[in-house]
Amino acid sequence: MKKYLTLENLWIYIIKLLSEAPNGEMYAYEIKKALHLQFGLRPATVTVYSVLYRMEKEGLLQSRSTGTGLGRLSKRYYTVTDKGMRELQQAVDFIDEVRSKLQMTKG
Repeated sequence: MKKYLTLENLWIYIIKLLSEAPNGEMYAYEIKKALHLQFGLRPATVTVYSVLYRMEKEGLLQSRSTGTGLGRLSKRYYTVTDKGMRELQQAVDFIDEVRSKLQMTKG
């Protein structure tokens, strides 16, 4: 169950990482590494890319490409939009609400 819940909510972890990045942006491989280092998550590379694509399409992230030709691959750097930050706050509030409802009462 933990794996399912985590993969379905990977976007929350990604926004959190990007919002705390020193320069406010990261590229996909950095995000994948940080997911493991900070949260102990090991999503497949294709999963990270597909989540980033979906998030950008939904307006939660924006990206920019660097590197042009000359044998260098370009990197796509992602940043969180204002909409992404609002969605993160709503998700955190919802998680807090669910957690509160599920807590066992002693008695």
